[in-house]
Amino acid sequence: MSAKYIQLANQLKNFIQKNLESDAICQLPTESALCQTYSVSRQTVRKALSVLAEEHLIQKRHGSGSYAVRTPQHNDTSQIAILVHSNTEYIYPRLLADLCGALQRYGFSWTVYVTENQIAREREILEFLLENQDNSVRAIVSEGCKTSFPTPNEDLYRRLAQKHVALLFFRGSYINLPDIPSIKDDNYNGGLALGQYLVSLGHHQIGGIFKTDEIQGVEQCSGLLSALRDARLLSCENSICNIDTQQLAALQKKQDTGFLSDFLDRQLKSVTAIVCCDDEIAYWLIKELNYRKMRVPNDVSVVCFGSSYLSDLSTVPITSYAQKEHDLGTAAAASILKLIKGKFISPQRLPWQLVIKRSAAPPA
Repeated sequence: MSAKYIQLANQLKNFIQKNLESDAICQLPTESALCQTYSVSRQTVRKALSVLAEEHLIQKRHGSGSYAVRTPQHNDTSQIAILVHSNTEYIYPRLLADLCGALQRYGFSWTVYVTENQIAREREILEFLLENQDNSVRAIVSEGCKTSFPTPNEDLYRRLAQKHVALLFFRGSYINLPDIPSIKDDNYNGGLALGQYLVSLGHHQIGGIFKTDEIQGVEQCSGLLSALRDARLLSCENSICNIDTQQLAALQKKQDTGFLSDFLDRQLKSVTAIVCCDDEIAYWLIKELNYRKMRVPNDVSVVCFGSSYLSDLSTVPITSYAQKEHDLGTAAAASILKLIKGKFISPQRLPWQLVIKRSAAPPA
């Protein structure tokens, strides 16, 4: 008769095989639970788990336990496709590290596809994923392109859903794909809160800069306008600047701040505070203000959404509404794992928190 730990290892192999047939993720019971279930000592349990680890059937994770390692079979894969606008620009390295790190802990691999926020590029990627049946993915996490508008790629997303590919949008979603779950920031309430904060400081001349070919910017602007309405300051709507992907790309790749200069030429005399759609825009706006010998916050207050390293790299640290660190990436990973398991998830809106620094003050 084989040793007890070998017998237990074989029983656990059957447990793993049975559970992986119905679940993408299989976590083994704790050592204490295994001792109780199989009436063996903790030493026997540990030796059995070591056998499974040596055969690459489980992965031990410190502080989390032991997880079965899914071995891809024919027409079966643990691959997840991640579609993002960029994999280098300022927020993405941390976001992808959080998302991919969480997926890796559950035995999934991934491929990152860069769309550059171009609908045509998104279509090419989706067609590729549909046509390569032998390398079909289990799931797609997609940062939609130009989400202010209905997507013409609805047909491809529908075909992928029909093939039982789990789909999740993050940061934005499409109005013509309302049944596909999404995770994004609570942009409307963030815009409302930033507007209310500036009003509470005594500002009555408030401008804004928003990226309006993405739903995030539309929601942020809508929130700010609601705050201005409640404060009877809707005349400030003429001090709101709309930008698009092309202008943002010129800023990121060529440091072309022409649209910020134009905005200040038009509005600088009529605003005492400006809300920016992200801290990248705020960072460059403060540079432009410094160039014009305008002091922040003495002459103009600047606030924004998001709080990356740029918020502190600025000559004046930027007051912002930001997520808790790691929220979006880890929330997206948790949601796509639930969808892979066939569970229903509701759309999520991640809350902001006010991070007060030195870029906003009462008007002079």
